[in-house]
Amino acid sequence: MKTGNEVELHFYKSEYFDLLKDYHLPEDQARFTALPADALEVIHEKQPIVIMSDGEAVGFFVLHTSPRVKDYTDNPHALLLTAFSVNHSQQGKGYARKGLERLNAFVRKEFPEYNEIVLSVNKLNIPAQKVYEKVGFQNTGRSRFGKMGEQFIYSFLLK
Repeated sequence: MKTGNEVELHFYKSEYFDLLKDYHLPEDQARFTALPADALEVIHEKQPIVIMSDGEAVGFFVLHTSPRVKDYTDNPHALLLTAFSVNHSQQGKGYARKGLERLNAFVRKEFPEYNEIVLSVNKLNIPAQKVYEKVGFQNTGRSRFGKMGEQFIYSFLLK
């Protein structure tokens, strides 16, 4: 039996489009990430993932297997996580943490050849840094510059 706020990760399917069409982020968050509609425009070598709870799309992110991963790590068995967000109407309910906590098992099952997840987070986006750190991502001490300024590179080694 399911209890409220349980979270599952699902590969994006076209039937999720309607669930994501009302996805909204306030400007102070949207500047750090891509909305699902934007992230879905080009999906070559990308795996869009929907964070679901009780039949509702509450969050979204993309896992990359493209050569772009090499910009973040030398590990040939790493995935790049981008566009992570939780719909504004669903924030404050623990979905970001719960979705990230499901990531280890999801990747081990769906991408068994990979052993690391990397991401970049804007140095000004302290709330995101705290969430990533709470679930085990570690700041690598490396950074890069993106369109929004300095980005810290985080890594999570899969167990």
